[in-house]
Amino acid sequence: MQYHKPRMRKVRILATLGPASDTPEMIEKLFRAGADAFRVNMSHGEQGEKAQLIANIRALEKAYNRPTTILVDLQGPKLRVGTFAGGKVELKTGEPFRLDTNKKAGDATRVHLPHPEIFAALEIDTRLLLDDGKVVLRVTDISPDHIDTRVEVGGMLSDRKGLNVPDVVVPIAALTDKDRSDLAFALEQGVDWVAMSFVQRPEDVAEGKKLIGGKAALLAKIEKPAAIGRLEEILEIADGVMVARGDLGVELPPEQVPPLQKKIVSTARQMGKPVVVATQMLESMIVSPTPTRAEVSDVATAIYDGADAVMLSAETAAGAWPIEAVSIMDRIAQQVEGDPDFFKRIHFTETPADATTADALAEASGRIADTVETSAIVCFTSSGSTARRISRERPSVPLLVLTASRSTARRLGLLWGAFAVTTKDIGSFEEMVAKGKRMALRYHLGSAGARLIMMAGVPFGTPGSTNVLHVVRLTGDELKGH
Repeated sequence: MQYHKPRMRKVRILATLGPASDTPEMIEKLFRAGADAFRVNMSHGEQGEKAQLIANIRALEKAYNRPTTILVDLQGPKLRVGTFAGGKVELKTGEPFRLDTNKKAGDATRVHLPHPEIFAALEIDTRLLLDDGKVVLRVTDISPDHIDTRVEVGGMLSDRKGLNVPDVVVPIAALTDKDRSDLAFALEQGVDWVAMSFVQRPEDVAEGKKLIGGKAALLAKIEKPAAIGRLEEILEIADGVMVARGDLGVELPPEQVPPLQKKIVSTARQMGKPVVVATQMLESMIVSPTPTRAEVSDVATAIYDGADAVMLSAETAAGAWPIEAVSIMDRIAQQVEGDPDFFKRIHFTETPADATTADALAEASGRIADTVETSAIVCFTSSGSTARRISRERPSVPLLVLTASRSTARRLGLLWGAFAVTTKDIGSFEEMVAKGKRMALRYHLGSAGARLIMMAGVPFGTPGSTNVLHVVRLTGDELKGH
């Protein structure tokens, strides 16, 4: 069996697969360039195509003997206007425009809105954004069968363009019939994470968690302003969170997105939940072999803030330079993490330990690693909770996670600094020490004389029972006879 040395990079890279990267050869190239996890977007393509994509990722996992993380991203509800008699119209600033229940093709004065739920939710003076905010309407009157507006920002509007309602909670379920079908498919395929779109309330996440039933972890996408006000409640239920900056940037003034990104990242870190920063990170690389300086700074900022993962969307799914996009993101991350001030900066966010033994030990492991020269923290976990607690402290040394659960190992692929390995369960303290030493040597995370910090729970194999912290020294000959 091969034991590949883990990447020393702490932040994880999540790459979206699509027409530019859906072959086994391309998936392997993305992995070798630095991709730690793969996103399968259910907004495009058929389930049969996605099944093959997932099979290709699992084949890569087998070839490299390394747990590989798969995230399926559900489409969520899409609010759209109807069609126009000529295919498109021009809406002029200051002119009235009506959205109604009439299914006839629209013109420059009106169009069908096939979402009756919205009529009851709106209030006078509410903003409506069309075509990703290119056209802005302001509500002037509402009745059960029409919404009268005035055009605040005019422009061309064509058939079935998207509608955003940023100022109210829209009474629409976060999961459509398509999402429910895609979710059932994803769980059958054994994916590791499910990203949920259109989250507005904690109840949306609770519904998703109930349907998933523990078969995968749930990532709540924060893309609606309504979700910001209930962020902590959402994070209490979700397993992780994504800063979906594209949609946030449509529904909010763009200058509000950077501070919100920092708020979401810091809140998730304080609550010990993985956080992914996504959308338009290296957007110009869809067509260009190099990113702009501003994009490089944007990626670096997310890493300095301590995000668990940074995501590539169209850059790897449909762009002309998918391998280069992953490679440059990997290089940016290594450069940032090599900054002598990096650990000072990521610890600007305080992550005080909860009043539990497990949290106190996780915090202590980070302090010991900074005080005593240590080559790695080795933790044994069945559910992954010990690893998440340690990762929350953003330790300066590698985190080797040993688990008997393949699903736990795969889910940890979005966790900052964690390198998960599946191995047989341990039954005693002596076995823990011996196995931890052997695994550290096999994965090149220490040599003779190096210290390791070990964490586990006794009795072994009991989820959430972390109560042991032990510092050991390698002799270097622990692999003899094994």
